[in-house]
Amino acid sequence: MDGRSGLLARRDFGVFVDALLARYRVIGPRVRDGAIVYDAIGGADDLAVGWIDEQEAGRYRLAPDPQGRMFGYAVGPHTWKHHLFPPRQDLWSGTRDGTEFTIEPAVVEAAPTAFFGVRACELAAIAIQDTVFLKGPYVDAGYAARRAASFFVAINCIRSAATCFCASVDSGPAVRSGFDLALTELAGDRFLLEAGSEAGVALLETLALPPGTAAAREEAADLVESAGATQIRGLRSNAERLLKDNLEHPQWADVASRCLSCTNCTLVCPTCFCSTVEDVTDLTATHISRQRRWDSCFTLEHSYIHGGSIRREPASRYRQWLTHKLGFWHDQFGTSGCTGCGRCIAWCPAGIDLTEEVAAIAGGVHVVPHVPEEVPST
Repeated sequence: MDGRSGLLARRDFGVFVDALLARYRVIGPRVRDGAIVYDAIGGADDLAVGWIDEQEAGRYRLAPDPQGRMFGYAVGPHTWKHHLFPPRQDLWSGTRDGTEFTIEPAVVEAAPTAFFGVRACELAAIAIQDTVFLKGPYVDAGYAARRAASFFVAINCIRSAATCFCASVDSGPAVRSGFDLALTELAGDRFLLEAGSEAGVALLETLALPPGTAAAREEAADLVESAGATQIRGLRSNAERLLKDNLEHPQWADVASRCLSCTNCTLVCPTCFCSTVEDVTDLTATHISRQRRWDSCFTLEHSYIHGGSIRREPASRYRQWLTHKLGFWHDQFGTSGCTGCGRCIAWCPAGIDLTEEVAAIAGGVHVVPHVPEEVPST
């Protein structure tokens, strides 16, 4: 952190959001369709305030926060990759005019954007995608432009959902780097606002807040530490070696009998980056666009080569996902591909929990299939 900090009263929160809006397009947490989603906001009143999320394997519900906190929830189905690595984007377009055909590369529009409400596990995920898209021999121009135009307002978690396991993979719940400003919600309707970059310091100075105190920093640290201590799930530290050594373990067939190959886990994952390319034409056959869209290793087409798909069975597809995420990602990018956000657990309709699957391969647990809660008909 930069070291500069201030104390923001809840009654003045709108002033802080307005200061962001004066400089950036702001994307923040909102309530839509019964979930926390990341979308454009026009003021502090648009933020999801006073909610907590009740999460378990195959289950997600919002409920009023008994304590009335502004940020008592953890994470919903959306991730910031929706905005940095969009689900669908044009690569180029072509137009036919008689016998001539012209191609125009897609223009990347990257307006200055503040991502408001980024959690520690999500900052870790963005750092992982930076490695994928920016640090290899080929830089993704669209991602690079959107990333360069980004300003991150992080939130330290003071409550963990039942599906969170960031503490076990050392990616949270405290934010440590990669942010411009970080908020911690304190008792007494106060927030500790800390700068993590020169851009963060510049915005902090415009607010003219009373400086953060040692007591406030200590309170913030205690709250975040408590959030980590309450996490009931964890990922084994030897997951990489364990999975690489057990490619023929019978647990792959067991989990495959429950997996629906629906791709939910890869769609809600903040680090998954598989994509495919398709050409889309209009009805007049005079215009074509080449588009990149998200893909998933759980689809048959993902492993298609001449002669057919090489991962035809769900067991091989689940094994591919989990061993890459927790094992071979280390070889490819130098880190794990998991930051412990727990989304894949909550949003799996079959209630599959990757922490339990890893433990089962280690021989430490017998996995009892989860039965997701029935949704009452209306």
